[in-house]
Amino acid sequence: MFSILELLFVLLFSALFLKHSGFAQDQHKADQFIYHGFNESNLNLNGIAKIHSNGLLELTDISYYKIGRAFLPFPFNFSKSSFSTNFVFAIDPQMPNLGGHGVVFTISPSLEFTDAWAIEYFGLFNSSTIGLDSNHVFAVELDTIQTLNFKDTDNNHVGIDVNDLVSNVSASAGYFSDNELKRLELISGNLMQIWIDYDEAEKLVNVTLAPVTIMKPEKTLLSTKIDLSLVLTDSMYVGFSSSTGSMASHHYILGWSFNKSGPAQNLDMSKLPSLPSKPKSGKKGVPDFKIIIPLITASVLVIIIFGGVYIRKKKYEELREDWEEEYGPQRYSYKDLHKATEGFKENEVLGFGGFGKVYKGVFPCSDIQVAVKKFSHDSEQGMKQFVAEIASMGRLRHRNLVQLLGYCRRKGELLLVYDYMPNGSLDRFLFQNDTPNLNWVQRYQILKGVATALLYLHEEGDRVLLHRDVKASNVMLDAEFIGKLGDFGLAKFYDHGSFPQTTCIVGTVGYLAPEVSRTGRATTSSDVFAYGILMLEMACGRKTIEPERPRGEMILADWVLDCWKRGVITETSDLQLEGKYMVEEMELVLKLGLLCAHSIPANRPTMRQVMQYLDRKAALPDTLLDTPRTSLALLNREEALRCSSLSYEYSSLSMTASVLSCGR
Repeated sequence: MFSILELLFVLLFSALFLKHSGFAQDQHKADQFIYHGFNESNLNLNGIAKIHSNGLLELTDISYYKIGRAFLPFPFNFSKSSFSTNFVFAIDPQMPNLGGHGVVFTISPSLEFTDAWAIEYFGLFNSSTIGLDSNHVFAVELDTIQTLNFKDTDNNHVGIDVNDLVSNVSASAGYFSDNELKRLELISGNLMQIWIDYDEAEKLVNVTLAPVTIMKPEKTLLSTKIDLSLVLTDSMYVGFSSSTGSMASHHYILGWSFNKSGPAQNLDMSKLPSLPSKPKSGKKGVPDFKIIIPLITASVLVIIIFGGVYIRKKKYEELREDWEEEYGPQRYSYKDLHKATEGFKENEVLGFGGFGKVYKGVFPCSDIQVAVKKFSHDSEQGMKQFVAEIASMGRLRHRNLVQLLGYCRRKGELLLVYDYMPNGSLDRFLFQNDTPNLNWVQRYQILKGVATALLYLHEEGDRVLLHRDVKASNVMLDAEFIGKLGDFGLAKFYDHGSFPQTTCIVGTVGYLAPEVSRTGRATTSSDVFAYGILMLEMACGRKTIEPERPRGEMILADWVLDCWKRGVITETSDLQLEGKYMVEEMELVLKLGLLCAHSIPANRPTMRQVMQYLDRKAALPDTLLDTPRTSLALLNREEALRCSSLSYEYSSLSMTASVLSCGR
């Protein structure tokens, strides 16, 4: 009898263990599961992913450049099989209309994503692994940033991906109701649900999106033929990955249902964990007149309060006009910027420029880091145009542009708010001995990044945008040393097919194209000239004008050209590289830099052609030996010294600047 009782006890204990284990073996063998919250899910968490006490899965918070992943720890056999899954998610951005980068449901052959990058790579790939057939990765992306490199349709879309983040098919987020597509904002913070179904017999992938308040729509958002038997193997892991960049979001998963051999079970919305509560904007309650203080006391208090408010208001007083209403979402309060920079303390200064100082700021409520450029103006003339163009630039979105977040006006001051770049400007790493040396791979990637940014500005926007001040000090480096073109203080919009009307000389000596010095008229070709000078500086590790060098080496472009003619062009390469570079790439950069800096504008390539050369999709024309010297070639040492120290004057109102003359 004792042995029978003992056996029953063991069986009961085993049953209880299997019931309460996070992922019971019989459940795994059934190839299906459903989770309403994840406290008992036994998920494999990676990066900054975490599970809240109520079971809410948070893949990423509002930390910068972070990755969060959550995968089931057991593999499934996906060899020639159908599957179905649905989950409920929410994306809550750190700032309204500015989130990043989204969530991907992923089927992967491994839980290890070696050297995967954050930002637009979702923590799945990097620039060398993306697009490889050997990845064996299937994903459905909920993408909240438009990445032109990946041919994204917009900054609010759903895409089906195979081994790549260039989607096989994608569509703006939404759902069909009575055959009418209704838009959904992924970064609204609202709960949404998504269904992903694959029919092995039909080789068909369907994706359906909807709010949690309705049943699964009959019409799918995305439907495409893909033979996943060529992608998925007999040992695959399922889960989620998410990443942040310079803008971040809370990425939440509330519930998840999966079935590898049939339709996934429907989630019960009443069983899902709740999202963290948001601070509510306070409202003054209705006073209880039964206990209201005497009228005279109230009057005195009102006078004191309003007096304090008036004094405080004067401290943070700003200029606001009716026409600025349309730019409201991009306007910061002076009070917030004052607090973020600790009252614009000198120890928060990141750098100095011709326009004023740049301060590091941290918003106390969110720990968001920004750079605040502060400079003065003394006239209202042209201010409306200035703010209009600032607002236009604030809508630019590219991974290689420093994001302009907004502006503020106060008395005689203008303040521009940008993404904070932890590694500062490129010129520090090229020309200062107290900073680490950039290796050749980093330099080449930075050059390609700036080139893609200029291509975007010149050709891929609604209007052409001339930067007009491309130089090393205006290329900023983020935490991962990704180059981002910044400082649009001299930038100018104009329509495609038209010509810029301004004839005021703007820019920096040494980067100015010869025709700009003569006519004052900047074009996309003059941006290309400045980019060419930047290429030479990156390859040679020196400034474009260095008066202390021998006469034949004072002007960088002319020195490189002379060395090429003598067949020793690589001898101009930066000695700090210690020869650790691909000779073919070094020669390409030096020769392409000379071609971009050609004194005849018609002989310069477009930025699209530059990208083709850098990507080795086109051969560089070997016709530069007859290239004329630059317009600075005949300077003597005194004139070169004077030119190298010149700075441009800037008018913050008309957005124009003039370079001091340095003629002979």
